[in-house]
Amino acid sequence: IQSLNLQNDNEMLNINQRLQQIFGEAINTAYPGLENPPLTVTPNQQAKFGDYQCNSAMAMAQVMKAKGQKISPREIAEKIVQNIPNNELIERTEIAGPGFINVHLKRMFVSKLLSSLLVNGVKPPSLKKKKKVVVDFSSPNIAKEMHVDWGTQFGMLIAHLQDKFPNYLSVSPPIGDLQAFYKESKKRFDEDEEFKRRAYQCVVKLQSKEPDFIKAWNLICDVSRNEFQKVYNCLDIRIEERGESYYQDMMTAVIKEFEEKGLVQLDEGRKIVFAPGQSIPLTIVKSDGGYTYDTSDLAAIKNRIFDEKADIIIYVTDSGQAVHFQVVFAAAQLIGWYDPKVIRVEHAGFGVVLGEDKKKFKTRSGDTVRLMDLLEEGLKRSMDKLKEKGRDKVLTPEDLVKAQRAVAFGCIKYADLSHNRINDYVFSFDKMLDDRGNTAAYLLYAFTRIRSIARLANIQEATLRTAVETTEVLLDHEKEWKLGKCILRFPEILQKITDDLLLHTLCDYLYELATTFTEFYDSCYCVEKDRQTGEVVKINMCRMLLCEATAAVMAKGFDILGINPVERM
Repeated sequence: IQSLNLQNDNEMLNINQRLQQIFGEAINTAYPGLENPPLTVTPNQQAKFGDYQCNSAMAMAQVMKAKGQKISPREIAEKIVQNIPNNELIERTEIAGPGFINVHLKRMFVSKLLSSLLVNGVKPPSLKKKKKVVVDFSSPNIAKEMHVDWGTQFGMLIAHLQDKFPNYLSVSPPIGDLQAFYKESKKRFDEDEEFKRRAYQCVVKLQSKEPDFIKAWNLICDVSRNEFQKVYNCLDIRIEERGESYYQDMMTAVIKEFEEKGLVQLDEGRKIVFAPGQSIPLTIVKSDGGYTYDTSDLAAIKNRIFDEKADIIIYVTDSGQAVHFQVVFAAAQLIGWYDPKVIRVEHAGFGVVLGEDKKKFKTRSGDTVRLMDLLEEGLKRSMDKLKEKGRDKVLTPEDLVKAQRAVAFGCIKYADLSHNRINDYVFSFDKMLDDRGNTAAYLLYAFTRIRSIARLANIQEATLRTAVETTEVLLDHEKEWKLGKCILRFPEILQKITDDLLLHTLCDYLYELATTFTEFYDSCYCVEKDRQTGEVVKINMCRMLLCEATAAVMAKGFDILGINPVERM
């Protein structure tokens, strides 16, 4: 009962967490002397073994053996089971094999949780206080698109801009293709010594903030920004820009702070900082007096801690930068900016995207693939797929375009998120647009189908809302029971992805939910129709509610993954 009072009434109960509490109490009562006893509870894959399993007894036997107490895991399991406190969700337990404790849940309890989900909607776990999360991602700097450092290439671009559009200060230059513009200026930079010299002078003038050069820099940034914005619009991303220049003025203060605390060493004219436990130092000032990524990343983390007042800071970049961030975080702790027990700072690294030949993803001519080209190709292929399925005959032109965008962008995002982000993965349009298997195409289709069940049976929204308040969600058929439990695992999945920032777990769960729903739908009729006339004879309202609950959880899952489902597909 206590646990239910702790629950915010609207949020979904995390069954796994609740079972851990219950078993935690049982273990403490049974073995009060044991410090931090190992606590593991997992959902059972096979129904015959019950719904969940507590595997603590084996690990506890190991711990006790190390202390010279020899007790069999089975005996430990028996003692844990004898001490399970009164609770609202366990129907019965049984001990299997060497000491697994299988847990059977009370059907009534699961049914009540499903009703509460339908009444309150899918709610996230409650927090004692709201947390501010800063995510450093996307990093679309102009230098990245061109693969060169901040500074030099701007000098080059500005010198070329002055030559090509001498009146750029009064008339906005019509640069359509920044890539081509960059290639022209790079060619001159490589071949013409005089141009190279002017480019370097432009860098100096830009860094000393001469107004005409700042204006030229802003013009080039704007052209680039427009390009990036097209990508963000397709992927439905809203971003607050914090470019490297944003932190420029904070860097001097950061260097001073490290110097005043005596943390800086000189090394052949460079200023370096060694953080404890890290073999590589940070270079905060180069021998020519310039700043580095180390300097800007230190300025950025300080700004996020003290000015943005972040509780959680997550850096999303390729795994190649893992060591760099490890050292930056260590230096920020060394100087006393944050305590990792209070503020969570983490690098979420990702692997490389590979072509179908398992080598680095490149175009036929060997260039890097541009994301915008990929998104446009996705749109083309998704329309081909929809037409191949004859959807252009049944959907209005407006619905067809909605479906095209949902499938194209959903599939590209899902293909990326459904792999463990730490690993490299092979990019394949054929695989991601396949409507069989763990793809967005399959999930979007499954979702649209679930949503259409009520519509095709002419059940009004109001009828469903009344049913939610009055109809019990009975789970008598084994497939109903399996689906009900699967729906209620959602909070456990959210907890896991919050802990490890690995989103493929959520993708796997949504796929499992969709396939579990299909098993249920194939075995349990929701709407019975007359074979001759096709008229609806009977509606099983309780099963319609299971359809609703499945769709509600899927919709929230899509929302978290940034995928937009459509009503008609």
